[in-house]
Amino acid sequence: MSVHNTFATGGKVDQAFRRQLDGYRLATAEILYRMPDHQQILQTFVWQDYDLAPKYPVLSKFLEFWTRELEGPIHSVRIGSSRVITAAEIETGSFFYAN
Repeated sequence: MSVHNTFATGGKVDQAFRRQLDGYRLATAEILYRMPDHQQILQTFVWQDYDLAPKYPVLSKFLEFWTRELEGPIHSVRIGSSRVITAAEIETGSFFYAN
């Protein structure tokens, strides 16, 4: 069944794929945080999810959770993101079939 036919017939489509069609991009955040018991030591946590640039509401919600619920205070956050699917690829991809 083609991707195009899946949309036309109401078939199930992967949630991550739908989000990409809605403008979400794969975002990766490197979070440096201080160890709760040893504030001079920094640890790294890597977070990855689909999010909307440039405001990154999904990451913002996660960082709010971190600040509210976790003991390790955040030192810094570095973000990188990339569109996984572009409109041109979807147009071309509609001619291919997936098993």
